[in-house]
Amino acid sequence: MTVRFKGADLRPVLTEALANQCRVILVKDQGVYFMAERGERRPDGRRKTIAYAVDCDPDADPFDNWWELARAEFGGDDFGEFFDLQEPVFARIQHSEDDLEVSATRRTCRCSPCSRHSPATDPPASQPPAWGFLFFQDDQRQDSIFSIPGPLRYLNRRRGIHHR
Repeated sequence: MTVRFKGADLRPVLTEALANQCRVILVKDQGVYFMAERGERRPDGRRKTIAYAVDCDPDADPFDNWWELARAEFGGDDFGEFFDLQEPVFARIQHSEDDLEVSATRRTCRCSPCSRHSPATDPPASQPPAWGFLFFQDDQRQDSIFSIPGPLRYLNRRRGIHHR
C-alpha cells in the first residue's frame, strides 16, 4: 500500500523549503503530510504551507478514512521523518508534473515519483522507478543490506547516504 502526494500540492512545500534552505518533513499525526522544516505559520500557530497525502487530510476527509489509511501505511505511532531537499526525487517533483508516492514498512520508507498520466500511458508496474530512495534501519539500529530492483538511493540514518 502507498500514499500519494499530488505534485501540485507538494511543490509549494518544496519551494518554501528551498527558500528557507531547510529540509522537508514527512509527518504522521493529524493526517499524513509534508511540510518545510521552517516556514510561515497561520494565526492559530499551525504551518501555513502543508501538502497532505491524498485521502489523509483531516480537514477534508472523514476521520475513519484518513486515520485507517495512515495507520495501515505507517503504523499507529506519530512521527516526523526529515528528508534532504537535494534528493533527486524532490528535484523531479519540483520540475515536473509528477506526483510522489510514499510507501513504508516497519524498517523502510520509500519515496518515488509517479506519473499523473492515465494507466494506459504509465510504464508497467514491473518496471522499476527511474528515481527514488529508500531509508532503512534494523531493530538494533545497525547497518543493513537491503536489496530491491531499480536505481534507488539508500540512506542509513547513522552513516549518511550510500549508493548501490
